[in-house]
Amino acid sequence: MSLESLPVLDYSQLSAGPEDASQFRDDLRNAMHDVGFLYLAGHGIPQDLINAMFAASRSFFELPEEQKLEVENIHSPQFRGYTRMGAELTDRAVDWREQIDIGAERDPVAPGAGSADYWRLEGPNLWPAALPDMREIVSEWTQRLSAISLDLLRALAVSLGAPEDSFDDAFGSRAFPMLKIVRYPGESDHEPKQGVGSHRDGGVLTLLLVEPGKGGLQVDYQGKWLDAPQIPGAFVVNIGEMLELATNGYLKATLHRVISPVRGTDRISLPFFYNPALDATIPGLSMSPGFQAKARGLSVDPTDSPILETYGDNALRYRLRAHPNVAALHHTDLMT
Repeated sequence: MSLESLPVLDYSQLSAGPEDASQFRDDLRNAMHDVGFLYLAGHGIPQDLINAMFAASRSFFELPEEQKLEVENIHSPQFRGYTRMGAELTDRAVDWREQIDIGAERDPVAPGAGSADYWRLEGPNLWPAALPDMREIVSEWTQRLSAISLDLLRALAVSLGAPEDSFDDAFGSRAFPMLKIVRYPGESDHEPKQGVGSHRDGGVLTLLLVEPGKGGLQVDYQGKWLDAPQIPGAFVVNIGEMLELATNGYLKATLHRVISPVRGTDRISLPFFYNPALDATIPGLSMSPGFQAKARGLSVDPTDSPILETYGDNALRYRLRAHPNVAALHHTDLMT
């Protein structure tokens, strides 16, 4: 089957009555089974907040280099803060982007006997002093996207014949959402250059918003790269490996990549990762027999890394691999 564009769903259907909600759940399940990606419109996030997020993002990247480096991730054992250009790896190659990583604001957990290594990821964020409003804007953004994400997970559970609250315990008050604020400078010319290499997301659910009119995201569909440009007012939504694990491959964590913009342009991207508590093990969904029969088993990871049952183990492994400079400064005992 050929596919010209990702499916488009309207989130407002979930609250438009039983018939519309049922149709939305079916469409959501089918999209995540067939493609693993979709566009989500009708999400209800105020345009003023969207504008504020993009304005804060632009303001951060326009700061002088020394101010950005004050919050560089080498200062954070939790891998938070600013990553300078070319300092992150995906698919064993350099990603050509700069970004700031922001997670759940918590007290750090000291390493020690009996404490799992992944607790090292809990801790504070690094906020640029020159942008005092950024923290409040990002906090509201994270709260709103977390609520939408949980609604989507509940809808997926129901659509597969499982209890609506199947995922609730794994998230709860210790959910571990992460936001990346990313700028891709234009590097592509006649030949496309890597913005982010081919990968699957390692968590549960991703919601992505990109500046209007910008492209670059490509999704692997049946062995071919499908362009997924920004649709005005819509998020791109995809599932991660933990949800594929929970459904034994019925839902699909799909390979994707980002192509660098053409020279003379750039692109702001806001990927939000809705992840469970670090010590959570995502439960295997008690799907209806018809869906169980169509489960495909787990995908083969391009790096041959198996999906681990506990989310924190996956998250820590990814961070150590993607940011070897931070790992070398703060986690030498975990390097092999």
